[in-house]
Amino acid sequence: MPADDDLSPVYASPMDVETYRLLGLDKHGPRAVNGHSNEDVAKSINHEGDSAYQPCPEAHPADDHPQGKILSIHDWFCDSYPNTVRRIWIYVPADYSAGSNELGLIQFNDGYIYLDDKGPVRAAAVLDSLHAAGEIEPTVGVFVWPGRPTDINPDADAWSESEWAKAAEQRSIEYDSMRLDYGQFLLKEVLPFVESGANVRLTEDPTRRICCGASSGGIAAFTCAWHFPNVFSRVLSHVGSFTNIKGGHNYPWLIRSTPRKDIRVFLQSGENDTTTIFGDWPLANKTMANALECSGYDYRFEFGTGGHTIAHAGSMFADSIRWLLR
Repeated sequence: MPADDDLSPVYASPMDVETYRLLGLDKHGPRAVNGHSNEDVAKSINHEGDSAYQPCPEAHPADDHPQGKILSIHDWFCDSYPNTVRRIWIYVPADYSAGSNELGLIQFNDGYIYLDDKGPVRAAAVLDSLHAAGEIEPTVGVFVWPGRPTDINPDADAWSESEWAKAAEQRSIEYDSMRLDYGQFLLKEVLPFVESGANVRLTEDPTRRICCGASSGGIAAFTCAWHFPNVFSRVLSHVGSFTNIKGGHNYPWLIRSTPRKDIRVFLQSGENDTTTIFGDWPLANKTMANALECSGYDYRFEFGTGGHTIAHAGSMFADSIRWLLR
């Protein structure tokens, strides 16, 4: 028997390039096949399975609870993704004094869906409640919107079909790719901008840094922690796209075959989550949970009745933050 630290293969070996190409794995998936396309995702949005979920009680803080400050940055350009522009929102806890103690961090992909004060999560209100109750240390929320290619209409309501497709592909490049790029973008550009723009000091303690996201944003959160566990070691993934959009279906194998990383993971999906030509989201999230269990990770998996939304996520958002930061 090989030693536990002997990582040489026993009998498996990587697929050779010729077979990879022969099977067509080097090509983009089809827009539609066998009567299905990625548009099938629509069936799991606004699904009746979400009717059981309401924003958690902490999304309705008492009137006398101090409210954090939210800074909104329009038209933010970066070097990591040239020819794109995006919005960023920064939540700073109430009563924070510039230059005082280092702050924890929750970074949100598709940021506004979490920040929306009429949405399912209402993250700023939840953070206000958790801070007021002293249940978490002072924590900054950074809500990042995917980049919009600069050569398409700034008004999304006026986008043509081709402009929607171009914006969606840019989001997929940022979120679904399993590369280091998005994590490096956060580390090298977003977080330094947050510290200077909001005049705050962020902790370097990875156990107080959460990456959060839904769908493709969920797998992006996991990818950040996978590549940078010493920087981001807490993951909150809602209906995560651990499917073959850009190879994300390989994560369960990687989790099983890689020495365990110091990551704590909270996964959520539901029986009415989506299934498309890219894969089956409920099954993919179950497979992720099984792999995390097999490899001895500190993880939690909540599987409900919801669809491809963040309704279930919102109903337990405060509890998920407590669990990750416990």
